[in-house]
Amino acid sequence: MLYDIKLVIDYAFQAPAAGARQILHAMPMTISGRQRLIAGSIDIDPEPAMRRDREDFFGNRLTELAFSEPHSNIEIALKARVEVTGSGAPASISGDLQTLFAALETEADLGPRSPLHFLSPSPYARPDDAIAQWAGGQVRAGRPCSESVAELGLALHGEMRFDAEATTVDTPAAEAFSARHGVCQDFTHIMIIALRSLGIPAGYVSGYLRTLPPPGRERLEGADAMHAWVSAWCGPGVGWVEYDPTNAVFAGTDHIVVAYGRDYSDVAPVRGAMRTAGGQTSNQSVDVAPVKE
Repeated sequence: MLYDIKLVIDYAFQAPAAGARQILHAMPMTISGRQRLIAGSIDIDPEPAMRRDREDFFGNRLTELAFSEPHSNIEIALKARVEVTGSGAPASISGDLQTLFAALETEADLGPRSPLHFLSPSPYARPDDAIAQWAGGQVRAGRPCSESVAELGLALHGEMRFDAEATTVDTPAAEAFSARHGVCQDFTHIMIIALRSLGIPAGYVSGYLRTLPPPGRERLEGADAMHAWVSAWCGPGVGWVEYDPTNAVFAGTDHIVVAYGRDYSDVAPVRGAMRTAGGQTSNQSVDVAPVKE
């Protein structure tokens, strides 16, 4: 599948901001056997005094910005064309959890995609007794790890209600789980905590998702938002699989990866600091359109 992606994020400040420094995670990755970034650009208005495009520790594409002049608004506009040729579904049957634990005991790699980075608590995915107790009741002994991941994600999807107004970016996952509602970020963080409580390495995937309009309706350009789902390591034979608990599916050719991290804190679309007074407003619009060949 070939997609054209447009993202616009704008911020408006009540008082001019000064000394702003920001990091953007918005450009899709190139992943062997999965997806290829054909072309992409990010335009910033006003133009920053410093800009640097590079990769972070996890291999994600990021853009660093610094502004020297006060400004009352920022607009970030991304355009990209991506070819998606693979998915995050398991390519073969994985071993059970005991096999996974034995593999982890001998794992010595500390590279960017080492599962060892994805077992410990992280800022947005802290251990929670209620989530761990719930997770323990969802997994059947002897099942392949990838099937356990899918069973857990399906169970979470069945219990949670998607509600775009119920939580904010700072709502703890434990709170969203207790209320059983939230957005894709909440679904993803809850599932990460649940998987880690079982000893399964799990991380956060930030990206774009092609969404289809209701039958008979036209697509609304810019109506989508960035999406999130889970990456879980199921042993050396299978490696990483990706599951979308918001939609109860393994990530497919409609899922376009931007960044991998331990949780949202590693892959936030915009992250930084500035000096300003008063509040701010922000808006985000995303459009993922298949390219007609």
